[in-house]
Amino acid sequence: MRKVLEKSSSVVVERENEVKFIVASMIAEGHILLEGVPGIAKTLTARVVSKLFNLKFRRIQFTPDLLPADIIGTKVYNPKTGEFETRKGPIFANIVLADEVNRASPRTQSALLEAMQENQVTIEGETHKLPKPFTVIATQNPIEMEGTFPLPEAQIDRFLVKLNTKHPSHRGLIEVLKRIDMIEREIEKLEPVAEAEDVLKAREEAEKVHVDDAIYEYIVSIVEETHKHPAVKLGASPRGAIAIYRLSRIWALMEGRDYVIPDDVKAVVTPSLVHRIILKPEYEFEGYVPEKVIEEVLKKIEVPKP
Repeated sequence: MRKVLEKSSSVVVERENEVKFIVASMIAEGHILLEGVPGIAKTLTARVVSKLFNLKFRRIQFTPDLLPADIIGTKVYNPKTGEFETRKGPIFANIVLADEVNRASPRTQSALLEAMQENQVTIEGETHKLPKPFTVIATQNPIEMEGTFPLPEAQIDRFLVKLNTKHPSHRGLIEVLKRIDMIEREIEKLEPVAEAEDVLKAREEAEKVHVDDAIYEYIVSIVEETHKHPAVKLGASPRGAIAIYRLSRIWALMEGRDYVIPDDVKAVVTPSLVHRIILKPEYEFEGYVPEKVIEEVLKKIEVPKP
């Protein structure tokens, strides 16, 4: 996994955090919601990770006229055989980039989210398993809300993590300009440093990572405290606690440890909870954001001692 992180930074500038969470989410059998303006290397990052793991990558551009069949596939009549044949859609890949997911209709969004939840799709009554590993990276643009269908809270909760992708720094943007003409060639030259089997093995290894009772207490206390915060209308769900638990074990594994420490929990807590906290309107009006709530919760909860 370390090789993937090292190699990706040779192509993608200032996206180490996103790469780490994409890898961690793949191992955890989870999916990622990326929020950020267009043009900040979301597609590039996903392509690079796919190439380094030798995985199949597909990008789906979500639009208001996109149909569920455009994602999952359909039955097509073959005049030569006189039979209907299954034509699988772009969802049949290891890493699927669902670009601007909030532009599609709720019906089409549901088809994607069902595939995420079940790891399988139904085409004309026939069930088809999706490949392993299978991870969806869904993106949405926070600025352009016109003509969009915002994901309901219950569906957003199904994403393991939410990351807010930022613009590159001044130095980072200079580096992007220096590399821009070579990026496609650099991606083509990338050699896989891992395989799909390595992701599946890492899942088994993560299950062996030790979690002390004090860490369980710490995770649950953090989630419970989000419900007590005065700015919060709806606190994090049990899925939030499960996300922190799974990701903290994988984080420990990526750091070369077979046990979880509080720093692992702190590293994954914000992306695990930020999309699961709904604020009261009056606090939102004052400029409060879920990240601030999580920051204040972490200060309040006592950190377990070694």
